[in-house]
Amino acid sequence: MSHQTPKPNELADEWAAAELGGDTASLKGIMADDFVAVGPRGFVLTKEQWISRHEAGNLKYGSFGLDEAEVRIYEDAAIMVCRQTAAGVYEDENGRYDIDESFRATLIFVKQDGSWRLAGLQLSPILGRP
Repeated sequence: MSHQTPKPNELADEWAAAELGGDTASLKGIMADDFVAVGPRGFVLTKEQWISRHEAGNLKYGSFGLDEAEVRIYEDAAIMVCRQTAAGVYEDENGRYDIDESFRATLIFVKQDGSWRLAGLQLSPILGRP
């Protein structure tokens, strides 16, 4: 029996669970080596920078979830547009920041060596009606 790799929507759920738990080993396997995230204020993080927030212990989530998801698959690429909600705390040398946020998120998946990987993420604040 061959092992089935998760579909993009299943991989997104695995990513959300790994984010919630600060599971860096899972994140390293889920994310493509050239992963890039664009944050809600325009900053850019590489895979290493994204994961280091958990490794350093700076980021602790009490909740983290994805909903309102729509996935479009194009052969070896897929795009998911969803709502990401998160609550927790981020703390570094500049201070402590409470997290209670809701973003519109675009997750970009690519198929590499037969497995889906999270290659990109863009977060946009949800500020209200257009």
